[in-house]
Order: sequence, then C-alpha cells, then structure tokens
Amino acid sequence: MRLGVLDVGSNTVHLLVVDAHRGAHPTPMHSEKTMLRLAEQLTGSGELSRPGEDGLVRAVESAKSAAARLGCEDVLAFATSAVREAKNSAKVLARVTAETGVNLRVLSGEDEARLTFLAVRRWYGWSAGKLLVLDIGGGSFEVAMGRDEEPELAASLPLGAGRTTRTRFRNDPPTRSEVVATSAWLEDQLAGLAKKVAGQGIPDRVVATSKTFRSLARLTGAAPSAAGPRVRRTLTDTALRQLIAFISRMTAADLAQLEGVSGSRSHQLVAGALVAQAAMRALSLTELEICPWALREGVILRRLDHANGSDDTGAAVAGVSASGEDR
Repeated sequence: MRLGVLDVGSNTVHLLVVDAHRGAHPTPMHSEKTMLRLAEQLTGSGELSRPGEDGLVRAVESAKSAAARLGCEDVLAFATSAVREAKNSAKVLARVTAETGVNLRVLSGEDEARLTFLAVRRWYGWSAGKLLVLDIGGGSFEVAMGRDEEPELAASLPLGAGRTTRTRFRNDPPTRSEVVATSAWLEDQLAGLAKKVAGQGIPDRVVATSKTFRSLARLTGAAPSAAGPRVRRTLTDTALRQLIAFISRMTAADLAQLEGVSGSRSHQLVAGALVAQAAMRALSLTELEICPWALREGVILRRLDHANGSDDTGAAVAGVSASGEDR
C-alpha cells in the first residue's frame, strides 16, 4: 500500500509518501515541503489571514496532485497547532475541503503526543521499557510517557520553538536579558508538567524527536543524516549548554550557515534550544536519544493498525482517497 501523509504544521506543509503494509516497516519514497509559516500569519485577532488561507489552499492542492501522481492509495491529512488555534479554523478547514477535496483534520496536542509516542515505541520496541518522549514543534511542546503503545501520560504545552521566538524575542540575536528572562519563564511554565512526569516514575529510556532536537544534536556532534537512521544520536545537557552560549550570540542569517540548520528555521533555533534545555532541567535529564520517527510515522502506523476500519484517531486523519474523493 502506498500512503501519503500531509502534515500542516506551524512552519511547513509536508507531504511524506511511504510504501507500507500492516506489520511492515514503512519505507519513505518521496518527501516535499512548502514553507508557509502559518503561525506567523495569524492576525491580531487570532485569525489566519487571507494570504495565509490562500497559501494553505495552494499547498494542499499541490500536495494532493503530487500524491495522485505518485500513486498514493490514501492521503492522511492533518493539521496541528497553527490551524488548531486559529479562531477562524472552522472556516479555513471548510474552504480547504471545498476547494481541494481534502478533508483536513485537526489533531489535539494530546493526540500529537500519543501518535508520536506510538512511533517511538515501534522504533525501539518493547525492550526499551518505560519510555519518556519529548517533541518540540513550531507551536507546541509535547511529552508522553508509558510502558505500552498507548502512553500513560500525554501532554502538550504552547512552548514550540516558533511561538517562543515570536512571543519572547524582539532582537536578532536575542539580547542577554531576553535569553535569561526566557529561560526563567520556561522553567515556570514547565513546573506543573515536571510534577506529572515525576509521578510516573523513572523512565528506562528518554527519547527526543522533531527537527529542532535533530538540529541541536547535529550541532553538538551527532552524525549527519547521510549516516543513516540507525546510527545512535544523542543530545547531552552539557553539550546543549555550551551550544546555547555559542548560538545565542549569532543572527538568524549566520545560524542558517551552520550544518544541520535550515534557513527557514534558523530564526527559531535559539528559542528551541532554550525550550530543550528548560525541559531537560525540569525533568532532571542529562541525555536524550534522538529518534528518527515522529508524528507522521505515528499517523501511518495507526492507519495501518486499523486498515479494516476503526473509530480511531489514525482512521480519522485519513482525509481523502488518491482520487481526491472525500472518505
């Protein structure tokens, strides 16, 4: 079965095409992204702007055409925090469906955490024991923990790298006072979550996913993506502290020149690093292992698990068939 996953995030609209069937390892066949930065196109009243709507419709239509051209039998289309929090989200979603035929479903933050946890669990297997999973997105920060495929704890906080950049920094690079104040603010924001995680006991393995964590790990010496997904990659608290001292003095343009940092996300790297550091401190973590699978893979795996139909999140995000007809 060839599946397409269309992920409408705070920064990008990302189409991932995989060949997969139940019980098998999904094989990536194609990936393409459109940089929209939807979270930055919210108006003062909290609505997605008309240009933002137009860009989203075009990106979804383009992804749908690509999926059909590549022979996808299904497209699992979903949106996360940027669309979820837009006050006119219902109108935007209705327009996307009317103009593209794609039924774009909105995932809650907790659903993001659960599906990402599923992907990590499948990657490491049952031998990993109790997993603690962290994921920094553009708009939100997810944490999940548990021994099974369904986490016992799944939480989401509005502490994404892009959101933190927009709400906390006014300068490029951020001033020393902005960095210090943001670190203290993040510590306060994470206090409640830290108590909940502590109540779950000690994890056997601590794992991080997402582009932000991958970039931070690469900048602290982890193997490049060319080395393959099975190479063990980690991020330590000591290396992260040293990295922050370095990158917090650099402009976004200079950061974009670093290996492992994309120009489209360089402006939010410092904030993402501060969120990562605050989370590690709050949860008393000294090392994170980087997992190549995350939310999109979780959606695929859940869809395959319920290929015969189920009242389930994975089935719910199956937005259109390859022909574009609503399912």
